[in-house]
Amino acid sequence: MDLELGGKRAIVTGGGSGIGYAIAEGLSAEGVRVAIVGRRAEPLRAAAARVGLTTGTAMLPVPGDVGDDESVRAMVGKVVDEFGGVDILVNVASVNPAQPGGLGYEHATDEVFTAQLNVKVIGYLRTARAVAPYFIQQRWGRIINVSGIGVRKTYSVVNSVRNAGVVALTKNLADELGPYGVTATAVYPGHTLSDNYRDRLQDEAAELGVSLEDHLASIDTGNALGRFVRPEEIAWVTTFLASPKSVTISGDPIPVGGGFLGHIYY
Repeated sequence: MDLELGGKRAIVTGGGSGIGYAIAEGLSAEGVRVAIVGRRAEPLRAAAARVGLTTGTAMLPVPGDVGDDESVRAMVGKVVDEFGGVDILVNVASVNPAQPGGLGYEHATDEVFTAQLNVKVIGYLRTARAVAPYFIQQRWGRIINVSGIGVRKTYSVVNSVRNAGVVALTKNLADELGPYGVTATAVYPGHTLSDNYRDRLQDEAAELGVSLEDHLASIDTGNALGRFVRPEEIAWVTTFLASPKSVTISGDPIPVGGGFLGHIYY
């Protein structure tokens, strides 16, 4: 299937590593000009160079902080100056773990709660506000927000609320921007074997005195696949949602966790 993405222009926040990097790479492989955004310049440059080698498409690293409105507006302005516009926004930026110190409600301090919502909910709204005028003017655009499994099950207060907030934000954007040819969707992964998570599990395996493969096999991923999802598998779905072919999908959260066991949604 031709996804008709050649020549489109995208911003991927949190694009320097993990799921964001995989999404940036997936879009780039389809001929999209991609700007990856993160707070640290050097990892962004390194990530852009890696993608350029694998896809042959140059990528633009743009330092920016979605937790600050002025930084977001400056970032989008730079992308528009470089690309001549923007067509796709993928929000992946987050601060993890969502609730440091423990999963109980007593660890959901005001400081932690405020900081998390500022990045993963209000931050996503900031980027959407900044790109929406361009989408409205050209009467076309795609917004994909990465949420998390906490939107469907209890895990920690902060994790659940921030991810539910992303889904609620996405639905509001979809309804408001739909008449202008803009769609907004949310995807929520489950257990995903990103590089950072793999490193953590490798350390755990070493402490237990077992191989990484055996340690991975011992972890209940809670999905029908019976294994961890890979970042590129989330990127495949996201790349489709960023394309013109996804026009009839908007406002709804899309699970990309390998089939969560025991859940029935209507």
